[in-house]
Amino acid sequence: MVEWVVTTFLACIVMGCVTVTEQENGSKNNNVAAADARIELGLGYLDAGNRLKARENLELAIKYAPKYYRTLNSIAYYYQLVGENNLAEQTYKKAMRESPKNSEVLNNYGAFLCRLGQYEKADDFFTRAIEQPNNYQVIDSLENAAICSLKSGNRAEAEHYFTRSLEYDPERYFSLIQLSKLNSENGNYNDARIRLIKFHDRFGYQPSSLRLLIKLEEKAGNKELANKYAKILAARYPNSTIN
Repeated sequence: MVEWVVTTFLACIVMGCVTVTEQENGSKNNNVAAADARIELGLGYLDAGNRLKARENLELAIKYAPKYYRTLNSIAYYYQLVGENNLAEQTYKKAMRESPKNSEVLNNYGAFLCRLGQYEKADDFFTRAIEQPNNYQVIDSLENAAICSLKSGNRAEAEHYFTRSLEYDPERYFSLIQLSKLNSENGNYNDARIRLIKFHDRFGYQPSSLRLLIKLEEKAGNKELANKYAKILAARYPNSTIN
């Protein structure tokens, strides 16, 4: 099963890495800085499993900068995680009203819609995020769009998005593995094999890539190669299974 990829919310793992003082007021820039500090704390608490403290800090961020896209994105993400989908949708829509061309807002709303099974609508927002000239995380949007396409059953579209991702970064770990898997399942054994060899040159043998190679060579009728990779898998990852 493909894991969801969302890298927009990079929480501060170590508690207390951002110092928040009682003097967080003043100019708009100061308010945004104060909101950023609270966001980092809130997401850090969220990552640590403390949802109460997470909500407290994210609500403080809202007080400092109620129209700031990171504030709205973060509190919407919190609502999404705790199952408050109506509040999450309202907040994402507010974020889009305030920042209609922000690629992070568009990407995250697309991910939210995909989780709800609204695949076509989600793809529209991923496409909008991808098309933004200021989207420096376009690969994340492409991979999210690809995963959503897989969830919807549109394998051809998923292959298209993963291919585009690799055009931006030919050594992108996740896209390489997923596109190799799709190639293999479609019977494009040579393309899949070439991608996996490149993958091993870059990242070394990994359980997921070895399992793909074993299945690929079995399907291609290359029993000797399948056995070779099975032995490598058993030797390097004795607790890993082929399936």
